[in-house]
Formats: sequence, structure tokens, C-alpha cells
Amino acid sequence: MGKLPGAAALVPHFDDLLVQESFTSLPVAAAHAIRAGLLPGPHKDPFDRMLISQSQAENLPIISGDTIFDVYKVPRHWR
Repeated sequence: MGKLPGAAALVPHFDDLLVQESFTSLPVAAAHAIRAGLLPGPHKDPFDRMLISQSQAENLPIISGDTIFDVYKVPRHWR
């Protein structure tokens, strides 16, 4: 979508970068999808709803500058 400069260069090495930065990949589980489908509220973006459901279910923060996540009272970090 062009929102992240240089993203195309990251894609071929994404798994390596996750390891390098000590990130753990979080797969989408059926419980996450069900929770996302049941979320109330105004936000209809399916990807964001999945992030919200995973954040709630796994008690993990979302890293985003998008304030729509605050409506769902999930921990959000941004500088």
C-alpha cells in the first residue's frame, strides 16, 4: 500500500528479520478468527479486527499509530 517506505526490500528476508529482532510469529488460530468476527463496534477492517482479537486473546500490545485501536481498549504502543 506504500505506507512503509522500503517494505518491498523487507519481504524476501522477513523471517530472518523476525529472528534478528527477537520477534515471535503469532499464527492466526480459529479462536482469534471467531473473536474477530464477534467484535462489536465501528471498525470494519478485517485485518485490524484480527489484530484486535489477537491482542485481546493473547494479552499482547499492538504497535500502531492508528488510534482506532483505542476504541477496543487494547494496549497500543507508538512513538
